[in-house]
Amino acid sequence: MKILTLETTCDETAAAVVTDELAVLSSVVASQDELHRRYAGVVPEIAARAHVERILPTIDEALRRANVTLEQLDAVAVANTPGLAGSLLVGLVAAKTLCAALGKPLVAINHLHAHIYACRMAAGREVFPCLGLIVSGGHTSLYHCRGPIEFEYLGGTIDDAAGEAFDKVAAMLGLPYPGGPAVSRAAETGNPRAYDFPRGLAGDKQRLDFSFSGLKTAVRYAIAGPGKPNASAKSLTPQQVADLAASFQAAVVDSLVTKSLAALERTALTRLCVGGGVAANRLLRERLAQAAKQRGFELLIAPPELCTDNAVMGAIAFERLKAGRTESLDLDVVPGLVRH
Repeated sequence: MKILTLETTCDETAAAVVTDELAVLSSVVASQDELHRRYAGVVPEIAARAHVERILPTIDEALRRANVTLEQLDAVAVANTPGLAGSLLVGLVAAKTLCAALGKPLVAINHLHAHIYACRMAAGREVFPCLGLIVSGGHTSLYHCRGPIEFEYLGGTIDDAAGEAFDKVAAMLGLPYPGGPAVSRAAETGNPRAYDFPRGLAGDKQRLDFSFSGLKTAVRYAIAGPGKPNASAKSLTPQQVADLAASFQAAVVDSLVTKSLAALERTALTRLCVGGGVAANRLLRERLAQAAKQRGFELLIAPPELCTDNAVMGAIAFERLKAGRTESLDLDVVPGLVRH
């Protein structure tokens, strides 16, 4: 079987053709980074308009690379939750139109679940049950993944997502967008103990939630707090930028690792699967690997090319097909987080 999978939840227009043996016949991603760079973050209206322009060429290129025609597809899958409403609608309308015209089944994908399935794609073997940690620009969530389509929400950010905090701190420090890679590069020459930044909710062992808003504010005050009314990124030395970046990154990683270990202990799971754009962060990968070695759990992190938004992880649609879960053409988008 062959499925065309579509991903337009935020600012990447992506399409892929995958088989039921999880072979990737093609993967195409049209990035919008250059459109949003001047704003230091994703502008929803700009993202949606770019998807409209790029969705058909992206689909066409994915089919061409796979050497597959529309008629040879067995289904069309699309991420319809969670994400930006306008962006989601573009992908969903394209998928529904193809299904209506071709008479093919429509499969709905939960974008967050798909990020964990990227670990399954990379491993080439079964990874469920596991604890799933999704760390991206829009989401920071923990799930008890009993199976590929059975996810229980354990906790998540109560304010900013980790990736969003990276973008905002990068802007404060005068670093380029996207913020995650920029902050990570700057942190390489910094002292992670130069600033004692807070680890949000770290002291609350009963909650598996994250908070990065206070950390972001602490960075802001370190740059231009009381007594420094005219301070800005321009007034910082390169070493101060590096130290702030390193200390901020260390605080984020500490929070992610601490809550993940608490969730493993609570669920008694012995495997942690990690996906999402921030999962490409080198320090996070190193710290999780150290913890896995010390505590004896299996760690699977999606490879960098499957961390950022892509359509390959939409292969989770085959799991829904096997369970007989397809959608009618009145399927709608669900922009907000569905906690299951």
